[in-house]
Amino acid sequence: MQRVSRRGFTFTMAGLVLGAAGCSSGEEKPKSTPQAGTPTPTPTPTPTGLGYHPFNGGKKGLRNKVLAVKVDNTGPAHPQEGLRSADIVYVEQVEGGETRIMAVFCSQFPKRVGPVRSARISDLHLLDQFRSPVFAFSGVQSKMKPMIREADLIDVSQDNGAGGYFRYGGGRSGGRYAPYNLFGDPRSFLRQARKAGRARDIGFRFGPAPEGGRPLEQFTARWPAESLTFRWSARQKRWLSSHNGTVNTAAEGGVLGGRTIVIQYVRTTRSKFHDFLGSYTPLLHTTGRGKALVLRDGKAYDCTWSRPSRRKGTVFTTEGGERMTFAPGQVWVVLVNKDKPVVP
Repeated sequence: MQRVSRRGFTFTMAGLVLGAAGCSSGEEKPKSTPQAGTPTPTPTPTPTGLGYHPFNGGKKGLRNKVLAVKVDNTGPAHPQEGLRSADIVYVEQVEGGETRIMAVFCSQFPKRVGPVRSARISDLHLLDQFRSPVFAFSGVQSKMKPMIREADLIDVSQDNGAGGYFRYGGGRSGGRYAPYNLFGDPRSFLRQARKAGRARDIGFRFGPAPEGGRPLEQFTARWPAESLTFRWSARQKRWLSSHNGTVNTAAEGGVLGGRTIVIQYVRTTRSKFHDFLGSYTPLLHTTGRGKALVLRDGKAYDCTWSRPSRRKGTVFTTEGGERMTFAPGQVWVVLVNKDKPVVP
């Protein structure tokens, strides 16, 4: 697969922790003394000395490659498979006021994920912060292909001839039909991307909940043609989701949802792309500043978000000016228009 990087860009990653710090047991090999004349290999650094995985606050997979997969989120695509293993679940508006998911995997990888669908321009704006992630998707508008080639990512799409895709309609997912039966093998995608980027700081912080917040049992995010409701489960200690009023069941069993739900309010404008019906693709502006509502531990926190450029991560700050901390575990970033739902 071809990897394209932007030229002229350098960066410094401060505070790197080398060696075994923050790594899961069994990954480190015993150190040996190099023989004379033998160059000493450069150790692979862990992500910026945070002390935990920057995507989910855990301890596993600190040196793993980053994989993003585009997954359908319309009714015929349900139940989806593989999303339970994602570290981050981005929900983005697409044509017609519906939504699509970009799932980011790093700490663990499922057996399969899908249904895999096509990419959108807003994906590229989000993926820049990960630096050379592996990106799996099933198609893209022809006018966007040059942008895919120029982006700092590794294209393992079906269009690009990547392996690891297959049609799957049986098992517990049952009765699927095209285009909702295309699935992918994450490990196959990773094997095709030896130079993929690895876990790095994208602005998230994990730890005990900050002071304040207000009790909240459920919250509904809305788009012109869809809604997602998140209901707090004290027993499971996470937010359980419903899609358009129906419980959002995973193909593997259980209900999809995260420990932390970020409702990020962004500007939604019309991009230059549109589908074959003439419906324009929304462009979600995820750089700049805006408001956010962070849900964790049965409470809601009014926050602001800030992201100075596409190459930077997003910082979430409480009303008191402190860094907002997420609950360790899966994070959903739900991108909604900053005003009422709109089809641009």
